[in-house]
Amino acid sequence: MDNDLLTEAQALDLVYSYMTTEGGVSTTQELLDSGVVPALKGFTVRPGKVSDSIHGGRVEFTKKDGTVVEAENPRLVTRDGTPLRIMVRTQRISTHDINRGHIPFKDQILAANHNYMRRLVEPAIGTSQFDVPGLEDNDVVIAAENLQLIPIENIFRAYMATSSTSTSLYQAWKRGDTTFAGHIIPEGLVANGPLPYVMDTPSTKSEDHDVTSSAEEMIRQGDITSAQYTAIRNSGLVAFGMAAQVLRSKGIILVDTKFEHGINRAGKIVSQDEILTMDSSRFWLASDYDAQMERFNLGELDELNPKSYSKEFARGFSEGDKGYTDEQRIVIAARYVVGIQELLGKRFEPDMRPRDERVVTGLRKVVEHLAAR
Repeated sequence: MDNDLLTEAQALDLVYSYMTTEGGVSTTQELLDSGVVPALKGFTVRPGKVSDSIHGGRVEFTKKDGTVVEAENPRLVTRDGTPLRIMVRTQRISTHDINRGHIPFKDQILAANHNYMRRLVEPAIGTSQFDVPGLEDNDVVIAAENLQLIPIENIFRAYMATSSTSTSLYQAWKRGDTTFAGHIIPEGLVANGPLPYVMDTPSTKSEDHDVTSSAEEMIRQGDITSAQYTAIRNSGLVAFGMAAQVLRSKGIILVDTKFEHGINRAGKIVSQDEILTMDSSRFWLASDYDAQMERFNLGELDELNPKSYSKEFARGFSEGDKGYTDEQRIVIAARYVVGIQELLGKRFEPDMRPRDERVVTGLRKVVEHLAAR
């Protein structure tokens, strides 16, 4: 672990300094429409919760206001004909399916987080991502094969983390449900306590609201085949175990995470999108958790409240459909900064260039090195 890590106070100062110089930021669509990357002018961008996507062919999505967008993008492939998807990490943060605003550095932090974890677990779950010359781990533009989507995400849980999300195991337990995603909910669970085994708890993937279901029900509905589900469950459990072991050695507990998959050009199931990031996973500080658990077992604590490095921390600031205030954005961003340092074991060194410049540079490098002319 680097001894020169930013403290939480220093992280707060860094974020505040950045925000005082924060100018206007263009959307990915506005950048493409401007023609600054000529090869991508005329493409319709598909916005996402964490990343915007650019790919060839049919694009269809529904905006939050109910407007349906339909477009046919030009062909976008690599030089060997592989369908290409370009993802642009954003600073957006959403909780309870509501966009709460932008968090400084979040795009860079999640990119670095994803790339570190991707390399760690790639032997187990594969990857659709291409390495692009000149792009660093914290670059916010990512290039990948445009996979045939498997329309579920699989959430793996080693602990019953408290959560305000309706699709969580914790909320099912509070309601008194006896089963969850095909698993019998064990007796004797405690909030933020360990589960007797790592549970695979799949949910449907939707633009609006994900729905937790059992593997058997998803197979029956035709969302996935039995063989496909067996493959993503087994590979996901291996990847979870690999990551949990490495993170424990760094003093971090992997609480839960989700994996998404697709089928590549060769017919193989591989992971796609973000992998083991602070937005798709929960991480707890092990020393804090272990000390609390000891006191809890001795009856000195009534509940476990571990220090978290994940989006769950931000959910505590959510109020109705309101966005986050500048003060809340600063606190949340600082927690992301401290969290990435804990996960990677080194000081956070942000790219302080304007976001538009960073995005355009990344897009140009992907087009230059990958895209067919």
